Amino acid sequence: MSTHLSGGRLNVALLQESMRKELLNLLQLCEGPKVTIWDEWLAGPVGLVAQYSLLKEHEVADMFPLRPGSLPTISVKHIVFIARPKLVLMDLVADYILSLRSKQNVPVEFHLFFVPRKSELSEKHLKDRGVLSNLSIQEFKCDIFPFDSDVMSLELQNDFRENYLEGDPTCLYNAAQALRTIQHLYGIIPRVFGKGPAAKQVWDLLCRLNKEDQGSPPKGSPTSCIDQLLLIDRAIDFTSVMATQLTYEGLIDELFGIKNSTATFPGEKFVSADDASPEVTAREKKRVILNSSEELFAELRDCNFTAVGAALSKKARVIKTQLDERHNDKSVQEIKQFVSRLPQMLANKQSLATHMAIAEYVKETTDSFEFHDTIQCEEDFLNCVDNEKACPFIEDLIAQKAPLTKILRLICLQCVTGSGFKPKLLEYYKREIVQVYGLKTWLTLCNLEKCGLLRAQTGGRQYAVLRKTLRLTMDESELDANEKSYLSSKYVPLVVRLSEHIAKNKGWTGILDVLNSLPGPTVDELQTLQPRMARRNSVSSDNSSSLENPRVILVFFIGGCTYNEISALRSISHQEDSNVEYVVLTTKLINGNTFIESLIENE
Repeated sequence: MSTHLSGGRLNVALLQESMRKELLNLLQLCEGPKVTIWDEWLAGPVGLVAQYSLLKEHEVADMFPLRPGSLPTISVKHIVFIARPKLVLMDLVADYILSLRSKQNVPVEFHLFFVPRKSELSEKHLKDRGVLSNLSIQEFKCDIFPFDSDVMSLELQNDFRENYLEGDPTCLYNAAQALRTIQHLYGIIPRVFGKGPAAKQVWDLLCRLNKEDQGSPPKGSPTSCIDQLLLIDRAIDFTSVMATQLTYEGLIDELFGIKNSTATFPGEKFVSADDASPEVTAREKKRVILNSSEELFAELRDCNFTAVGAALSKKARVIKTQLDERHNDKSVQEIKQFVSRLPQMLANKQSLATHMAIAEYVKETTDSFEFHDTIQCEEDFLNCVDNEKACPFIEDLIAQKAPLTKILRLICLQCVTGSGFKPKLLEYYKREIVQVYGLKTWLTLCNLEKCGLLRAQTGGRQYAVLRKTLRLTMDESELDANEKSYLSSKYVPLVVRLSEHIAKNKGWTGILDVLNSLPGPTVDELQTLQPRMARRNSVSSDNSSSLENPRVILVFFIGGCTYNEISALRSISHQEDSNVEYVVLTTKLINGNTFIESLIENE
């Protein structure tokens, strides 16, 4: 069990242990040595549940990615495919089985573990390919992957695109099933809030699943470890995704990408003075695991990047002072104590060197004129300055043929903060992009319009009202120290204000007018300990204290969540007057670039 997962009020390590047992029980069904062939998208997230060393202990002889091509000759009895129920992956599974069947001399048993559930469409496809009879099919019900003591993710690859563009609601069903898993492990959540079309759909699906559970004996804790659930549809707040993240972890994700708690950097700045082969180190990519198991990263990750340099300098002085103690006159007992602390000190020193190198890489970008101009442009949009006319900075970027993702991100930010464009301005931007980047971008622009990221102005200025009513942007003088730490261009993510409000006011009371200006229905429901919907004021006495004084609020982002939003929620839970801990569940960890890229139509 990973210790960094059990550091909060909600023991996320329980989830990891549950998923790990599920996988190992499935592998034990295949007695003897086995080879696993993984859906490439799942290999990283499942590594957070069960590492390769653990699988080797359970007779997994080798692992291969599920991709086009042929496998080497396999001399084991069991071949296990672990994949999502996607037709393109089923074709690869069928190709492998047909290929292996023709060239293997020894008899082989094929197994397919669907993650998180099988689908009739996939089974029919395998049957049409003539391989279903060769397969033993199981479900590996791994709905949720634990990232940290307060972060869990479903890691659905293109959930927002599938739901809003392609009209495929499978991701919403997976989200409801994930909540069902959470309630089986941690107890029924007594109070549920939500906003947005997807939030309401997930809640309705969860109620339906709860009704199906009524006949079976209750699972999990009789009292809930989670006091409130807040369902947030990504479509109610695009602004927080489009704005550049300015926290340490957020910037690492923006510039280098964090995948399954791991980031990859060029090797040059990681070369140390005592490195035996500096040329090799400089050439190789450096992979760094980023989670709260490392004390220094836990301290730095939620800081605004401008404060990281000072924090690293302070840490360097502390480590130097500790190591210099060895030169002082000491008794035998003191020397023994120093030696026992030495491994931890050396680990801290190595950790400091790693983060100094990462900070240098990030600083190279943040010191550039282009970065400062981008942040200034975003800040103007967030403060509703000049967001009704063509932006000269965006026009210059288009003329320079800057990366399309960057331009679309800025235009979308201008659009959502202006609550839409005037029709002439919208047509102007579309024409400029198509003329410079080619006709192939037209489908992408249509996608952005369909999602509501690009649209013409209709009626009121929702963002301007939200900004003033909920204090989404503030002057330097209005900010407290906590807010300064996580702000992107002095902007507070909408979810932070909504989370603060339901924690302090026990519900939506007082901001219903504001909520009505956001798209989609509002959810405000009670659940009893019996897993079914309840009438108002019928909640059991066991839950009444948690309703009055919520201690753990689960915030579920349907459509993706940024590291900046996670940092902001952590910061408000660390305030002195706060007794609330926020735990984040998301369908996927995203940033503005990955979000826009998921909506771009490839050739």
